[in-house]
Amino acid sequence: MSQQLKGDANVFKAFSDENRLHILSLLLPGERCAGKLLDDLHIGQSTLSHHMKILCDAGIVNGRKEGKWVHYSINQSGVARAEKLLKRYTMM
Repeated sequence: MSQQLKGDANVFKAFSDENRLHILSLLLPGERCAGKLLDDLHIGQSTLSHHMKILCDAGIVNGRKEGKWVHYSINQSGVARAEKLLKRYTMM
């Protein structure tokens, strides 16, 4: 499999889990710290880290470290890339 296909698959993988979709919905109003996300999601820190790594690696979410917490926000250019990929694979 080519590196491009692998990267494209990672973008789609980011959207293929209900916890990650919930995280994205929580980030819609703006940046949130990991602690607040943990409170709202009722999951463990390691599970949140796993999901955030997938979202960040796909370029859908940005992380910014401040003190002991990471603050997350939606990466608009990553979302635009995901839209283009969806069109590339579904438009004739």
